[in-house]
Amino acid sequence: QVQLVESGGGLVQAGGSLRLSCAASGRAFSSSAMGWFRQAPGKEREFVATISWSWSGDSTYYADSVKGRFTVSRDNAKNTVYLQMNSLKPEGTAVYYCAGGRFGYAGTRYQQYDYWGQGTQVTVSS
Repeated sequence: QVQLVESGGGLVQAGGSLRLSCAASGRAFSSSAMGWFRQAPGKEREFVATISWSWSGDSTYYADSVKGRFTVSRDNAKNTVYLQMNSLKPEGTAVYYCAGGRFGYAGTRYQQYDYWGQGTQVTVSS
């Protein structure tokens, strides 16, 4: 049984930083795409970042709203993906979800991911 467990959320002031972790079990994701999404109250789930695999190495892609502030990475030995979030803004308040794909590339649509964590709350105060 595949499980994704997020951690690292919390309350932070605007301008601060948090690092989210997503520990996977039941399946190796070293050659699969992993993504981060977020959902604020009353809003749809939105794409944040993804890390994709190919024979030439990992590649990353970010939503415009977080580009330059967030960094996605992974530690294959730990089967864990991270989201480093810097210069956080109040509009970043949301539940953040980790997602795993079956293949090396999954893109920005949540429907392209097959495995999901339970989410971790991030609250950014102004």
